[in-house]
Amino acid sequence: MKIKNNLFKILLLFLIIIPHQALAYSKYVIPGGETIGIEVNSKGVLVVGFYKVDNKFIAKDAGFKTNDLIIEVNNKNVLNINEMLEIIKESKNKTINFKVFRNKQIKDIKLNLNYSKDSVLKTGLYVKDKINGIGTLSYIDPTTKIFGSLGHEILETTTASKFEIKDGKIYEAIVSNIKKSKIGSAGEKNASYNKEEIYGQIKENEKSGIYGKYLDEINSSNTIEIGDKNFVTTGKATIRTVIKDKKIGEYSINILKINKESETKNILFEITDKNLLEETGGIVQGMSGSPIIQNNKLIGAVNYVIVNEPTKGYGIFITTMLEEGEN
Repeated sequence: MKIKNNLFKILLLFLIIIPHQALAYSKYVIPGGETIGIEVNSKGVLVVGFYKVDNKFIAKDAGFKTNDLIIEVNNKNVLNINEMLEIIKESKNKTINFKVFRNKQIKDIKLNLNYSKDSVLKTGLYVKDKINGIGTLSYIDPTTKIFGSLGHEILETTTASKFEIKDGKIYEAIVSNIKKSKIGSAGEKNASYNKEEIYGQIKENEKSGIYGKYLDEINSSNTIEIGDKNFVTTGKATIRTVIKDKKIGEYSINILKINKESETKNILFEITDKNLLEETGGIVQGMSGSPIIQNNKLIGAVNYVIVNEPTKGYGIFITTMLEEGEN
């Protein structure tokens, strides 16, 4: 997934226990490859940082910490920044009561607000309630219409923590150009968006990817068989992705190593396709979720780029994504 201000050395390219043999995912799925816009909404208002008010960190001193999730203000539930601000503006007191969710516990915090000379409200908090980006659709299960994408979780980049989502959507994205990867710097897809053309609703943000219900029409005849981790071998394979407009291309890669023990970095590969290397310089942000196909079976999805060697990256086993998507 492409998210701005990503500073990681290795970049991220967003309970009922069911016995393995009873998993409900289909043996055949519709392979992805489409570039998609992604928007996820938090379960509350996320604290991502602090700023000084009258030369003091008033929010930090009051007891706030980064990654706190604000869920109540003055005993009223809040789901987004606008709701939080409206309650604060309506308050007749300078002291505001907050409830935050932190480390699976509820904390009460009292914050004394400051107003600037021009009556601008100063909370001392940097907050966020949604994240936008682009990625690549990995698959759609034609039976359940459950989709999977990214192959990794969506992180809030300021705090480097998992973004706890309430809901979200995937929508149309058209690739306009690509900033090439080079040694030490991952490139990125640039795209225009149409948020009115919604493809699906996001319901989960897990370590193995994002999942939800696909809403758009599907072609159930365009399916591919699933290859489990025991099917995957080193050697030739392909990835499906978009490098221009909405056209999906299939590009050659070479699988170098298989790791069945890792949670997400299962398939180490290098891009060998000359056309893809010419256009992208290697793996770029926005390519996360690109399906990996070997011997006519869907075996995985791209999820990481190795920044110091961007022609190489990792993929996750597709069965890991399918199992999570059906849970």
